[in-house]
Amino acid sequence: MIFIRSLFFSLFMIISTMLTAVSLILLSPLPYRWVVVFSRLYPASIMLALKYICGLRYEVTGRENIPAQTSIIFCKHQSTWETLAIQVIFPPMAFVVKRELLWIPFFGWGLAALRAVAIDRSAGRSAMKQMIEKGTARLKRGIWMAIFPEGTRVAAGSKGRYHIGGAILAAKSGYPVVPVAHNAGEFWPRGQFLKKPGTIQVVIGPPIPSNNRKPEDILAEAKNWIETTVAEISTKPAHC
Repeated sequence: MIFIRSLFFSLFMIISTMLTAVSLILLSPLPYRWVVVFSRLYPASIMLALKYICGLRYEVTGRENIPAQTSIIFCKHQSTWETLAIQVIFPPMAFVVKRELLWIPFFGWGLAALRAVAIDRSAGRSAMKQMIEKGTARLKRGIWMAIFPEGTRVAAGSKGRYHIGGAILAAKSGYPVVPVAHNAGEFWPRGQFLKKPGTIQVVIGPPIPSNNRKPEDILAEAKNWIETTVAEISTKPAHC
């Protein structure tokens, strides 16, 4: 039954992704805010499909920690799920992504239409400078930035290496960091087809100030909060 449900969900997601991507391209000449409002229908529909097709729900703790001020989201990266869910939970945002993702048909086109900050990781300092400039510009326009500091999906129960780029953006721009922990990887594991029924726990932490702070200190505080909280809500034994 889980296989059949996962199959129906995957078909729904593929079709929805294609239709949304084409629609975003057609709507791209319109004001960006309008495009973003339309784009949020996509993750909302995926969340509903997961609920009613796969029996996969989620609960959010700490919504009161979402500040009125534009901020930078640091989110644990275990699954595809959180890339969709944070778009429903938080205000309109742009993602920091690997440049190669923009080359993926439909999915990449949608990211480009939403003005994701795409970086070439092999470019070193040049990529970092580009991320800081573009990220700061979006933050000043009231667009939140979403960053997965581990850079890639990490299996539930594991800890990835946290990269400093997002913390440098926070330190340079002065915008606070909002840490997010969850256990989505226990229900929708990375690289796996099956989606297990259950309830994903999402916890939003208090904003971490960045003014007059070193990037290393910002990153260490965010990492400590995220990993500690993930361990508290996880049902899997932790390992490095």
